[in-house]
Amino acid sequence: MQLDGLIERLSAFRSGTLPVISLYLDGRPDQHGRERYGVFVRKELAARARAWADRSPERDSFHRDVDRILTWLHEAARPSAQGIAIFACAGAADFFEAVQLEVPIDQHQIFVGATPRLLPLARLSDRYQRYAAVVLDTQSARIFVFGLGELEATGEITGEKTRRTDMGGWSQARYQRHVDNFALHHVKEVVDALDDIVRAESIRRVVFAGDEVVVPLVREQLPKALADTVVDFIRLDVSAGEREVFERTLEVVRQADARDDTDEVARVLGAQRSGGLGAAGLEETSASLVNGQVRELLLSADENAIAGANGQAGAEIAEALVHQACATSARVRFIADPSLLAPVGGVAALLRFRIGGIAA
Repeated sequence: MQLDGLIERLSAFRSGTLPVISLYLDGRPDQHGRERYGVFVRKELAARARAWADRSPERDSFHRDVDRILTWLHEAARPSAQGIAIFACAGAADFFEAVQLEVPIDQHQIFVGATPRLLPLARLSDRYQRYAAVVLDTQSARIFVFGLGELEATGEITGEKTRRTDMGGWSQARYQRHVDNFALHHVKEVVDALDDIVRAESIRRVVFAGDEVVVPLVREQLPKALADTVVDFIRLDVSAGEREVFERTLEVVRQADARDDTDEVARVLGAQRSGGLGAAGLEETSASLVNGQVRELLLSADENAIAGANGQAGAEIAEALVHQACATSARVRFIADPSLLAPVGGVAALLRFRIGGIAA
């Protein structure tokens, strides 16, 4: 599952003066297995209703949203959902979007405003990007595609089995060459299949899991474009279960993300200083977003590290920047280590192009 389509629809939505509810819920149960969000939802929605005059279009729309949200949570919410996000504005053609996630949302949050709240959704999309994991030996392979904490697709490739009893009158050397040829053919088949998947699904990360025999064969057969997506080779039994594969490979991807954060920030800030395709700081980055120049927006994951003028809160600044990025199809990337972007106020961008030799 991916959130790109939902984020695109939400960023394009306009309600006029009507309130839009954005509700984010931690779906993980308490110690007794019961949901923990019901009281929060009813209390917060009741408190927000007082913001508009009786019988006003805004209050009518809000009350219709409350009824629909409560009904949906009662009838459609899965007990297994780790996170839930709901967006509603009944007065604008009964606008309603709800998504249930296999990954947790850290805390219950509700926002009511003129537009849907995108920042928490953008964080989840960046944190749980789609990636591929390949678990293989010289005779079999399984390819997994994970996204947002769930298995999106899986496939299996099985090569020809070779047994020592097949040797007959062969010499040991001839038999070994026979085995090696089949292993090499198998690895090529796996690499070709993976290459097709990575291209078709625009996958940016791949983790291989294998033993000391198959890994060197894989390294030799990887074309450069595919090799550039490989973040690591790890040891994992070919019979490992889906959950173990996910947990082990997700940790590897997270570690790669942290390493890449450092490199990407250094690249962008270096480009900005040298007059290349980089922008830094709130003013320069905002201007570049308005001009449609930004390929990738970099934001500190720590909202308190984002500096704005006139005491504007970091979360509000980040929300506005995310909306601008979505409007121009720029990718949003959150940098976990706040010290990396601290010198430029927690905001920077990789640019598509420059205007008149300057960033904005």
